[in-house]
Amino acid sequence: MFTGIITDVGRIIKLDQEGDLRARIQTGYDTQGVDMGASIASDGVCLTVVDLGSDWYEVQISAETVSKTNLDLWGVGRRVNLERALKVGDELGGHIVSGHVDGVAEVVGITEEGDSTRVTLRAPADLARFIAPKGSVALNGTSLTVNEVDGCDFGINFIPHTKEVTTWGDVKTGDRINLEIDTLARYVARLSEMS
Repeated sequence: MFTGIITDVGRIIKLDQEGDLRARIQTGYDTQGVDMGASIASDGVCLTVVDLGSDWYEVQISAETVSKTNLDLWGVGRRVNLERALKVGDELGGHIVSGHVDGVAEVVGITEEGDSTRVTLRAPADLARFIAPKGSVALNGTSLTVNEVDGCDFGINFIPHTKEVTTWGDVKTGDRINLEIDTLARYVARLSEMS
């Protein structure tokens, strides 16, 4: 489990297709404190550490994961949002995030509003019903509050701090973004279907 509070921005320094995709991610984390088999959310995708170096870790990514996320866009040099798994007693600053991406949203608009940036995204139709104003979503692993919803489109406001400590300062129209809907929204919708 994760919180959606990004704690490092890593950089992909090596990619190999060896049956599965294998990625080496450079990080500011103290890798001596990372265990083999640990889970690290990388752009919101829960991935398992399979090798470690002094300032990097490697993950192995199945074809299934690549097909359901934006990891097919990963290339050497790309910056990625990172978060280590939640430990008992850690502060829950965002919301409960599993690292299991539900789909990919597309950035359809970017507007500067004062010091902040309003980003409009389009969710897949089957996921849009789970997104509500003032609800939570995880986008590329970042816990965010939804401002407004219009059909499949929804808006997020990024303050300067968020743009500085994540990859959101690099966002462009047309970008494909990993989307994880709020777990609570999923269960509420399921319960309402059953009644």
